[in-house]
Amino acid sequence: MKSKKTAKHLLILGTASHVGKSAIVTAICNILSKDHKVAPFKAQNMSLNSWITKDGKEIGIAQAIQAKAAGIEPTVDMNPVLLKPKGDRISQVIILGKPYADKTAGEYYDSIDMMHDILKGSLKRLGAMYNIIIMEGAGGAAEINLYDRDIVNIGIARLTGAPIILVGDIERGGVFASLYGTIELLPADVRANVCGFIINKFRGDPAILESGLREIEERTGIPVLGVLPYFEIRIPSEDSVSIDDKSRSRPGNNTAIEIAVIRFPRISNFTDFEPLENVARVRYVELWEELGKPDAIILPGTKNTISDLHDLKQSGMDALIKEFHGKVPIIGICGGYQMLGKSIIDSGIENGEAAQFKGLGLLDIETIFDEYDKITVQVTRTVTDSGAIFGSIKGESISGYEIHMGATESCTPVFGDEGCIDESGLVIGTYLHGLFENKNVQRALISYLHEKKGIEYVPQVEDSELSAYEELADVVRRHVDMKRVYEIIGIDY
Repeated sequence: MKSKKTAKHLLILGTASHVGKSAIVTAICNILSKDHKVAPFKAQNMSLNSWITKDGKEIGIAQAIQAKAAGIEPTVDMNPVLLKPKGDRISQVIILGKPYADKTAGEYYDSIDMMHDILKGSLKRLGAMYNIIIMEGAGGAAEINLYDRDIVNIGIARLTGAPIILVGDIERGGVFASLYGTIELLPADVRANVCGFIINKFRGDPAILESGLREIEERTGIPVLGVLPYFEIRIPSEDSVSIDDKSRSRPGNNTAIEIAVIRFPRISNFTDFEPLENVARVRYVELWEELGKPDAIILPGTKNTISDLHDLKQSGMDALIKEFHGKVPIIGICGGYQMLGKSIIDSGIENGEAAQFKGLGLLDIETIFDEYDKITVQVTRTVTDSGAIFGSIKGESISGYEIHMGATESCTPVFGDEGCIDESGLVIGTYLHGLFENKNVQRALISYLHEKKGIEYVPQVEDSELSAYEELADVVRRHVDMKRVYEIIGIDY
């Protein structure tokens, strides 16, 4: 049943995962925000990259990015249900920004009626504040095995009755088949609301597509609104599948500085390190790969610290990391911070059973998991470290956000009363996500690495975060028929 709302809606669905839905929603939010009050919405997101709102609620990072592109503050109603995979077919279910339970897929779908009520509440609140809501689906829209329990594609399409734009990725191949097949498999009531196609990530001369574009329009009766070229977007990635797509054209790849980020099997919030990709060669190293000779090593966050610590040791990567102790900076963020300590004591919250686990022993800390509770907070702190790396910015402010379970105490904090540093000043741990988005922190690390290598450090001219959104929006304006998009939404162009 269609709910009563005054806001207008547009739903962006995809033929598959990673076809560009999030980027297109980001661009449309930015374009519409010039003349309208617009907000993003994704009913259910499965992602290990998340963001903390000002009121301490956890949402998918894509919706935070989309909100920023629209010039508004991210809120929990923009992503009311977030699933964070933990492994062994279990995900942590985050409802309205707070941990609800760890569930298997079957257990989660048993509670799907409750999720529908949550979505209705979020849409109602957003509709009272914004006059346009740009909604994003998840994965492929034509998941016929999920039609009776889906909330993010078919469910939200039926709940809102919104016009739909379907996105396909030509880089994957078979884009016409995927568009046509998706349309044919959609339920008739949802198919009737599909108003246009967008083809994404095309490399080459669009003229060679013309015959295919005309035929897909004739076969489906649905217009192709545009063909977007392959484009190196500069906004944070939504999830770890994007690691495999890292382009060799990143500015930092032309530098002499290499930073190795350990790619845990359950890596989370790897967007922490994307700011470094503009100023250094950032290499995401699988546990079975050679570590090489990096100038710095980063242990990132993880959805399951203990499982990834076990895999780190089983692979022998822990020994390779220890060989660099005292030689290069070793930085742990969140779960990586916990691993750098002497031990992790789990009451059963993290690993399912009570046990104590030995860490890498590079920091004089101990982490305790004793309750199913998560710290989620935005923070601003002062740099208190006097060491070789961050001593140059001692007393300066930095900001970020924390998302973690477990408590860690340190006698040698780095940022205010948080974090830890060893005697060498080269092993540093912190719970602070978004650390390298702070330009002073980024410059302090990169200038230190240049100095150790005997290379002159020349800071780059810094673009604003907003410029990346405008750049993306401009590409969409030039290659998508935005007049038709406005007509589809039902607003004046």
